[in-house]
Amino acid sequence: MTGLSSTSQAHAGFDLLEARLEEQLIPERVDLIREAYAVAERAHEGQRRVSGEPFVTHPLETALILADLQIWDTPTLQAALLHDVVEDSAVTLAEIEERFGDEVTRLVDGVTKLMRLTDEPVQREGKSSPDSTPLSARAAITQAESLRKMLVAMAQDVRVVFIKLADRLHNMRTLGVLPLERRQRIAQETRDIYAPLAHRLGIYRIEWELEDLAFSHLQRDEYQNIAGLVAERRVEREEHVKQATAALEDELKKAGVKGEVVGRSKNLYSIYLKMQRYEASGRQFADIYDLQALRVILSTVQDCYGALGIVHSLWRPLPGQFDDYIANPRETGYQSLHTTVITQNGKPMEVQIRTAEMHRLAEYGVAAHWRYKEGGIVDARFEERIVWLRQLLDWQREVTGAEEFVEQVKQDILPDQVFVYTPKGEIRELPAGSTPLDFAFRIHTNLGFRTIGAKVNGRMVSFDYQLRNGDTVEILTSKVARGPSLDWLNPDLGFVRTETARQRIRQWFRKRERAESLARGRQLLEKETRRLSISLDPVKLAQLFGYETEEEFVLALGTGVVSNSQIASRLAPPEERPLVPVTTSPSELSVEVAGMGVVPARSARCCRPMPGEEIIGFVTRNRGVTVHRQTCPNIQNEDEPERLVGVQWPAFEQRYPSSIVVTAQDRVGLLRDITTVVSTERLNITDVRDRRNADRSVTISITVEATGLAQVSRLLSRLEGLPGVMSVFRTAVGRQEQSAAAKRP
Repeated sequence: MTGLSSTSQAHAGFDLLEARLEEQLIPERVDLIREAYAVAERAHEGQRRVSGEPFVTHPLETALILADLQIWDTPTLQAALLHDVVEDSAVTLAEIEERFGDEVTRLVDGVTKLMRLTDEPVQREGKSSPDSTPLSARAAITQAESLRKMLVAMAQDVRVVFIKLADRLHNMRTLGVLPLERRQRIAQETRDIYAPLAHRLGIYRIEWELEDLAFSHLQRDEYQNIAGLVAERRVEREEHVKQATAALEDELKKAGVKGEVVGRSKNLYSIYLKMQRYEASGRQFADIYDLQALRVILSTVQDCYGALGIVHSLWRPLPGQFDDYIANPRETGYQSLHTTVITQNGKPMEVQIRTAEMHRLAEYGVAAHWRYKEGGIVDARFEERIVWLRQLLDWQREVTGAEEFVEQVKQDILPDQVFVYTPKGEIRELPAGSTPLDFAFRIHTNLGFRTIGAKVNGRMVSFDYQLRNGDTVEILTSKVARGPSLDWLNPDLGFVRTETARQRIRQWFRKRERAESLARGRQLLEKETRRLSISLDPVKLAQLFGYETEEEFVLALGTGVVSNSQIASRLAPPEERPLVPVTTSPSELSVEVAGMGVVPARSARCCRPMPGEEIIGFVTRNRGVTVHRQTCPNIQNEDEPERLVGVQWPAFEQRYPSSIVVTAQDRVGLLRDITTVVSTERLNITDVRDRRNADRSVTISITVEATGLAQVSRLLSRLEGLPGVMSVFRTAVGRQEQSAAAKRP
């Protein structure tokens, strides 16, 4: 609209919306929406977006996106036009309620943030540009509170999320004018929350656009690379689709089947994800066969299966590449027949076959069902699709922290789902990767607390078994609730993967006596000290974990709020560092010496330090610098302190030798199981020794090369879970090496 004044631009935008409204609504309803626009226009007068456009264009575009979704509900469109007035003007919710009623007010309030943290800052005419400093920690917490408020409001009225998705989509379309840090923060939130929400609601047209827009801001180079690869052979692919479309239309016509055949392109982010999977298996971009597909839209389900036969008679189907989502709909309600065939030019192509109604539901998801509900008819499919929303209302009453609530939604509601059965044949929906314990807690909290084992499809499985679609799960229980084990909260063991189950377990421990929890926390700290062979200062750990006192930290450890596996990670947090290949000797490494930079060094055999431990260097007479723990007895008893030098771990990642001692009941396959666990953790074994004990147990000492304490801690947890293992701990070196080592480093 070049050359138009700000007011003219805004009026032109509303004229477009008004024309569409007049085609769908009676004049009285159009007047109500026109009144809401008039209020929004006055409230946002003088406000501009960072791009320079009048701010009122944003709520207008939000309403137009809703119109694209075929949402003609009057209160929804009114709320879309008014959704920013409370945040960005003097208009209050009370004034909106007085003028537009309770329904519109609730929708506006559901979308309104708790404080002014808009995705797109407002600029008043005549004033300087908005502050673009990074969000403070307080602002991040408030952002989580705002998300929680929106999600709970969405559970009460799904129209809240329709407005918010449209609001976010327009902001993402115009995100390029914001500073880099804000663009990436908003894009990350879009990828984590809003695109999965659109997927969960089945609104694929919004999901795909949000994914691609977030992709373009978060991974610019990868986005441009994929876009370039797709564009390179676009003409050839389009010609292929054109020929295939003509051939299939001709066959359908011969068979007397009336339908529409159109081409469909895959969105860039899904191509990127598929490329990641392909590269992992040694395949290339050229191997992706479904960049474009044929979509056949017909009148009836019978026609769909008839058309499938026509497709398979025209082209050879690829074995194992057929999915019947009509008989077995996806969790979002999506229905279609998918098949992959080899077309006339010898290239594979995906063909999707569905009815016009299925196509509408695939495009608009729950929004399509809402049209029936808004018309006064309660659509059973609509209620089925939003059962998971009702869960949010229960969670928000149980979870106190906003950040914890949002994390729970991200992990348990928004990921891909698996569908499993109870022994009675009842279906249960769980996040992908869930375990039998997650299943037990999803059924009932008390069932989780009484769980002592599980069977899947009639066979006993371990607690870390990941459930698959179609599994039948039977939970074995004790007669009384024994309560959970803190091991269930250890992420390295993988017993519990849903935030719902974790929250129930933490609550159980919080209700126990404080003295008992403190004692348990101190026991766990002592155990970790022995396990890692490291001096752990609870005061320092309390500071690292953000607790004001040592007692608060120990209590958090005893109640499961902090797991012992997190200690090693917090002492030596993982960083984005280049990995330095392991040198010829496991004792060789590099350290930073004050005033000298990075120099070669050797790991002291008497204590074998790793990142996460405070270290000191000793200058030897002919072997350079040897690195010790600061608590090493050899260092503390050193009679030539002038040879000690300050050293630090380097800014790049190395592998360090670590000796681990496993004591277990002797059995066939023990060593094999140990080496399998080590291999699974991608560690290299440099030495293995074993010793049989008088009590018929065996002690196995292994030396591995690890990147730090966190990796070693994870390995110890995995080894502790092996059958027959009695103890596992990290040690400095074997007894023979210790006795052979000289006192001087």
